[in-house]
Amino acid sequence: MDLPGSLPQRLYLLAYDIERGRPTARWKLGYLMRAGILAELLLRGCLDDATGGPVASRTAVPDDALLDAALQQIAASRRRTWQHWVNKGSHRAVRQVRDQLEAGGWIRVRRTRLLGVIPLAKVTVRDTRVVRRLTSTVSSAMRGGQPLSRVEPRDAALTALASVIRLRTVMPWRQWRAVRERGEALGVVVAPVPRALHKAIQAAQAAAAGS
Repeated sequence: MDLPGSLPQRLYLLAYDIERGRPTARWKLGYLMRAGILAELLLRGCLDDATGGPVASRTAVPDDALLDAALQQIAASRRRTWQHWVNKGSHRAVRQVRDQLEAGGWIRVRRTRLLGVIPLAKVTVRDTRVVRRLTSTVSSAMRGGQPLSRVEPRDAALTALASVIRLRTVMPWRQWRAVRERGEALGVVVAPVPRALHKAIQAAQAAAAGS
């Protein structure tokens, strides 16, 4: 069974709740998509981790417009932290990844307007077996079914980022907590993105609590 090639697309599908027919972790999803973009760029060798934040090590990503746009932003900017780039554009990232999945035929999107004014999008995964396969992959990686060295880097990154969010589509919150160290170990392959995602989520929660 084929899977989408990029981490943000896989993360979006991983976060999809088959029973409820919609993505879960709604307010965190934009940060997760941005973290997925950064992790994918790291895995492809397009970014390096330097003092103060990421630096571009390649000039373009010709096969993915969303990844390429993020790379160009980083390349054109002064040095900023990884957390900055997780936050940057997070409010648009879910729609951008969703549009990619729709264009690739992975999902259907029905667009309506609530009361004729507020835009709504109903997302349906075309083949739920894809979601189940991703869920199984992450669950197996987290439960230690194989040594860390044998977990494919993209699967390790997928699992580590899902662990930060503690996606309930994979396992309940308490089970995530019990295997937290495993998630941190898997995240080494795309360090420091999981840490930046965690900080971005904490900052957003603190801002919401103080408002």
